Amino acid sequence: MRLRDIPPPALQGGGVIVEVLAAHLPGYTRMVVTGNRGALPVPLILGPSCVGRVTEVAADVFHVAPGDIVVDTALLDAGDGDEILVGWVGLGGSGAGSGRTDRMRGVWRNGVFAERALCAKETIVKLPGADTYPDPARLAFLPWLCIAAAGLHTAGPLAGRDVAVIGATGQLGGAAVLVALAEGAASVTAVGRNQETLDRLAGLGLRVRTHRLTGDRATDAAGIGPVDVALDALGATPTADATMAAYDALRGRGTLVLIGGVRQELTVPYGDLMRRRLTVRGSWMSDQATVGTVWNLVRSGLLDLSSVELVAAGLDDPAAALELAERTTGLGFVALVP
Repeated sequence: MRLRDIPPPALQGGGVIVEVLAAHLPGYTRMVVTGNRGALPVPLILGPSCVGRVTEVAADVFHVAPGDIVVDTALLDAGDGDEILVGWVGLGGSGAGSGRTDRMRGVWRNGVFAERALCAKETIVKLPGADTYPDPARLAFLPWLCIAAAGLHTAGPLAGRDVAVIGATGQLGGAAVLVALAEGAASVTAVGRNQETLDRLAGLGLRVRTHRLTGDRATDAAGIGPVDVALDALGATPTADATMAAYDALRGRGTLVLIGGVRQELTVPYGDLMRRRLTVRGSWMSDQATVGTVWNLVRSGLLDLSSVELVAAGLDDPAAALELAERTTGLGFVALVP
């Protein structure tokens, strides 16, 4: 990954040009650029999401206008399971790609780690009232809040229910804790291995309890539950024990939601799933309605982003930015601010 000056992006049909205000740099970006998360159609401008200001729109774009503050979700959905993350790794459906996803990547190739970016209109969501938000760079965390919210919403309303977040000490898990609290969960159990981050999450309020993973499934299940909803936001793990501990911790009719990066097979006992009437759901990325819901939580003050540490980095030193992103986790994130 290197810094390069290139001509400004040219507007094309179905496109929106945005001035990038801030773009989240995920902690696993080094794995992306070294090929450990899948193939990239290089060369390209990386970047899966940002908050920006619209400067130009194509003639067939009607939902946003120049001057609007928007979030780019990067998710381009052609239907029938063909989805891509523009400027990033990640394919929906089978995950293997198709001729159509190849064509999608050909037309919408570049991401948002830039001063200006050309985005597909389908990936752009307007944030009404964001022009007065005091710290727009902090809104670069919004897409991850939306991914967490989309997963939680598959389990139904959260108000008054007990929720556990597995992998809460990571950025996606931390986002899920914030969303669950904002949406009225009776309790949120933050589960992870980093005690310092768990202590920080506990400081969010009396509804937060914590459990430090031990590696023993039965012990961890007892520490996590009982809960109505368990959201797995773990990254790559050597075993599925923590995920299955969350399954074990569910109450009857509970739901386990998978949104993370675990690359293990889950052995779910047929009879237990049936008799306890449990649900196991998968969730990937988020939709525009979820973006609107989360933004309304933020603008109303129900979800306070001041609890998230913003670490700003420029575009001038990509290597330093990658190192900074790797060191920043939990309720902290690195945003590229051109």
